[in-house]
Amino acid sequence: MSMKRRKFIGLSAGAVGALGFSASSYARILGANDRINVGFMGTKSRGMGLLGSFTKMQGVNLTHNCDVDSRVLEKTHNAIIKAGFEPPKSDKDIRRILEDSTLDALVIAAPDHWHATAGVMALEAGKHVYVEKPLSHNPHEGEIFVSAQNKYKKIVQMGNQQRSSAESIELMILIEEGLLGNIYRAETWYGNDRGSIGNGNLASAPNWLDWNLWQGPAPRRPYKDIYVHYNWHWFWHWGTGEICNNAAHELDIARWAMGLGFPEKVSVTAGRNFHTTDDWEMYDTMEVRYDFPGDKTIEWVGNSCNKVNRFGRGRGTLLLGTSGHAIVDRAGYEIYSTDGTLLRERKVQNRAVNTNDLVGAGALTEVHVNNFLDSIRGVAKQQHSPIADGHSSTLLCHLGNIAYRVGEDIYCDSSNGRVKGAEANRLWQREFQDGWNLSM
Repeated sequence: MSMKRRKFIGLSAGAVGALGFSASSYARILGANDRINVGFMGTKSRGMGLLGSFTKMQGVNLTHNCDVDSRVLEKTHNAIIKAGFEPPKSDKDIRRILEDSTLDALVIAAPDHWHATAGVMALEAGKHVYVEKPLSHNPHEGEIFVSAQNKYKKIVQMGNQQRSSAESIELMILIEEGLLGNIYRAETWYGNDRGSIGNGNLASAPNWLDWNLWQGPAPRRPYKDIYVHYNWHWFWHWGTGEICNNAAHELDIARWAMGLGFPEKVSVTAGRNFHTTDDWEMYDTMEVRYDFPGDKTIEWVGNSCNKVNRFGRGRGTLLLGTSGHAIVDRAGYEIYSTDGTLLRERKVQNRAVNTNDLVGAGALTEVHVNNFLDSIRGVAKQQHSPIADGHSSTLLCHLGNIAYRVGEDIYCDSSNGRVKGAEANRLWQREFQDGWNLSM
């Protein structure tokens, strides 16, 4: 039995086990009564959803709460108490949170420019890390994050929750067994109907927001009333665009299914087609082609403002093989022969999933969180999203952004993903605010 095959078997057992146990049953597993003290950084939206998932886990204490918005900080503090936990240590400054030796794990759902910095700081402080996608704001930070995890040996799990889907894992086993033959191409997609963000105005930061701490490791810029809490996604200084915001999921599934690492060439066609007079700095429409060794190709099509469905799905992955093709999303998979005959399908039976789900909250996140906690405890059969996979899939997204920003195809070293060419290398990393530098 090959190492790769053994890995798939481990993943399957882990995912099915997670789905087979209710949250309350974890208390009956040997070692599960060792409670894990969990803290949260950024709880406005996705962070609040993650907090809700953690409240359903057995064997955890929600002990720390961090947000630079005083209103959100208070709301989360009260929500943790209402959920039946002791009052958490609440602070706007993550550095003070990490000083507490009783904290075991940090959940990071702050803006993208904080992900790697907060993650490395947490590792240095001896904490495990659950970090929302993308793993990093730029490739250099991702490399530093990986290096820190290798040094400190703590669990780091990225929030690409489809990695914990029993249906997706089952499909990967079937692929490994050869049901699709040689998978030579994957097509991934995402559609939304985002409106205009309008035009921002320079202003004093509101009294409920610590603007300096919100910026953290990013070089300082004046406050505009358009940035907080979501529109920062569309500004290069803090955000990473729709490709990191959403393609991070589907590109990850495609890369996993095809057993791929880093590409040789990245080509992009992208631009602004909607709301072109507002302050949004990035593309709203994007097609990226990744060419890998062995004549393998992955393509992503993103429509931020035109909610196009493919195969009845607002997002998903099509895998094309020499023996057939498969369509997979968070709700399950379908496998077809080369003549289009449906050979096999599996749909979610025990949790509610919308095939047009654009958020990924709910039961699938809970399974992913369970896997993170069980990996900390040492009882998981397999960690579903270790940092190396999170970095590799996030890097695909960064490479798409780099190709778009330089305005031409980029070429990479397929052994490590490093880009070739001076202009592309300039975008490999960013400047840090003084006092916040990360180093390997």
